[in-house]
Parts: sequence; structure tokens; C-alpha cells
Amino acid sequence: MTLISRTRARAVETLSLDATDTRNALSATLVSDLADALTDCGKDPDVRAVVLTHTGTTFSAGADLRDPPHPDALVGLLRQIVELPKPVIARVTGHVRAGGLGLLAACDIAAASTTATFAFTEVRIGVAPAVISLPLLPRTDPRALARYYLTGERFDPSEAVRLGLLTTTADDVDDALTPILDGLRRSSPQALTETKRLLTARVLETFDRDAADLTALSARLFTSPQAREGMTAFLERRDAAWVV
Repeated sequence: MTLISRTRARAVETLSLDATDTRNALSATLVSDLADALTDCGKDPDVRAVVLTHTGTTFSAGADLRDPPHPDALVGLLRQIVELPKPVIARVTGHVRAGGLGLLAACDIAAASTTATFAFTEVRIGVAPAVISLPLLPRTDPRALARYYLTGERFDPSEAVRLGLLTTTADDVDDALTPILDGLRRSSPQALTETKRLLTARVLETFDRDAADLTALSARLFTSPQAREGMTAFLERRDAAWVV
């Protein structure tokens, strides 16, 4: 059974992360299922654009600590979104944490309702936002991002727009997306592909240069003693040993 539900309306395919029991955490299975769905969309000439959204109150809680994807698989998924020959638009109406923010950054356009919340929680469990930095660092304000990378603080959609993580926010995210999707439907498929290629060139340069190093960093940190303590503390709903 796939963890991705799919609908289509006027050449826009909507892919919904559909693992509400784990708050759409990025498990090995969910990452694989999303990659398969994106492959289908990329090959389908009747798909003009892809909307990536979610069921439940959480877009994604980040990596599934009980069934994490291999770092190479997450790198592959993020690169696939960036390289897909069709625009990918994130639609968020809930909470986004850690690795879920990498999905937003990989998308070409990202919109969220004003009730959404965001946080880079990696530092609080003993790891770093390593792999997700591949699409994040080229697309966001580095000075503004530093605070949230280093503290794990929660921030709101208006701050996410300021960082460059979101394109727009509105009380009704679908109202905000209506003119965007209409614009994509009016655009030539060839022109969309080539324009996206222009926009993503620098992001892909970062993947080419840094993916191997950041994958190795992620793997090293996730097997470290501090990460084991941080993940155990998270699952046990207690403070980690280093909290002062």
C-alpha cells in the first residue's frame, strides 16, 4: 500500500504525503513511494505541474527515527524534485519539521497557510540539518537561517517567507495558489522545463559539489553517542542529557 495519495485536476497532479499515524515522517518507505510517484509525473506528458501536500495536521515531522531512509535515498529524492522537468509546488497547511523543510526547499514554489509552523529540530537530537542543506542553503538567507539552524526554535510562515523558505503565505493557501496554478496551466511545457533548468542550476551545483560530504556527515552523526541519547530522549519525551 502506497503512502502517497494522488489526484489530478486540469493537468496538475497532486501528491499527498499520507502517513498520518507517523505525522508523515520521512521513512524509507515514504521516501521510496514519493520518488516513484514523482518519476511517474515526470514521464507523463499530461502532467503540467505537481503539487506536493499532505494529509493530517503535519506536512512532515522529519526523518522517521524508527525507520529512517538511507541518506543517499533522501539526497536522491531532493535532487529528483529539483531536477523534475515540471514545476513542483509545495502546499502546506500544518507543521513542518527537520527533513520536511528539505522537501519545501527543493520545491520550485512553496505556499503555506498562516497556521503552519516550522522548525529545524536536528540540533536538539544531536544531529545537523546536513542533507537538507543541499537545497536550503542556495535558496535562503544565510544570516536569517543561522538562528533557526543553531537553536531549533519554532518560527511562523511570515518568518519562513523572510528566510526564503516559502514563496507566500495566506489564511487560505488554496486562494494563494489559484493564480500560480493558473499561470502554470497557461505556460508552455517546453518553456516551463527550460525556465526551471535556469532557476535550479545553482542548486544542482551544490548537489554536485557537496552531496557526498553531507551524506557522510549525516551518517556519522546519526550513529554518534549524542544522537543516540537525543533520539532516545525524544522518543521518551524527556530532555536530553545535555540540556542545562
